[in-house]
Amino acid sequence: MILVCGALLGFFSVAFGAYSEHALRPIVTDEIFRSLMTAIRYNQINAVIISAIGIAIAIGGKLPLQNLGEMRTFRLSGYLFILGTLLFSFSIYLSVIINLPNLVYLTPFGGITMMIAWLTLVASGLLALKKTTVAGKTLES
Repeated sequence: MILVCGALLGFFSVAFGAYSEHALRPIVTDEIFRSLMTAIRYNQINAVIISAIGIAIAIGGKLPLQNLGEMRTFRLSGYLFILGTLLFSFSIYLSVIINLPNLVYLTPFGGITMMIAWLTLVASGLLALKKTTVAGKTLES
């Protein structure tokens, strides 16, 4: 499911980027257009990381994330990236499209959620580093 969400977010970032450039740019202020471009940029970057997490989960048995706690943390980071992207980018998109500027009050919550997602991904990596396999034996580091 994370991979599907990442791919859809990637598609949407390209589609909305084209729509913003060709249909919205002539009719919105420079400040609004810059906000849209920031939302699209974050959407695109997060779509890539979400897709990468989804692919890694799909090939799960080949990852160093062998124990359930490591995989849960890894998966949680994917869901947090999805939520953060929706709150951040889509609050900006919708505030412009439906002319409801108060929606941008959700944007900071999306940014905070994305920061938590990155820290959760760090935690997942640290959990994976905790166990290092050398010559078939697991060593605690």
